[in-house]
Amino acid sequence: MAEDLKITTSTDKAEQYTTLIPQIEALLYGEPDLVANLANVAAALKEQFKWFWVGFYLVKNSELVLGPFQGPVACTRIGLGKGVCGAAWQQAKTFVVPDVEAFPGHIACSSLSRSEIVVPVFKNNEVVAVLDVDSELLDQFNETDAQYLEQIVKLVNF
Repeated sequence: MAEDLKITTSTDKAEQYTTLIPQIEALLYGEPDLVANLANVAAALKEQFKWFWVGFYLVKNSELVLGPFQGPVACTRIGLGKGVCGAAWQQAKTFVVPDVEAFPGHIACSSLSRSEIVVPVFKNNEVVAVLDVDSELLDQFNETDAQYLEQIVKLVNF
């Protein structure tokens, strides 16, 4: 198991992800505990990219409930279709939001969040969680992030 990350200083996002993914695989290898794995994935992403907030919301009893995360305190529960997380869960697709202020029904867990990406996590073709990433910068996320974050959430065994 890897205990330290090799952080790349490259400004190329794809290169950062391709360096990080094998390290995340090593963190997850042989560890069956879901909470431990989600915590390490969130920490690895936060450490590499220095994003404002990185974490998971888990589907429990018809709502999203806060799971392991890195960053300031967050909303604890989110309803289906509510905000970016609830929309990604309801529509079972990744949302890249360049300006959260322009997203209808955005839930402001922090007024410092300016852009967001939310990636659904699937088990047996059903959304069981979402990975939520926020930045204090506008237009922080793009299709490169979507592509690689979708790969990363598939590494976690739900």
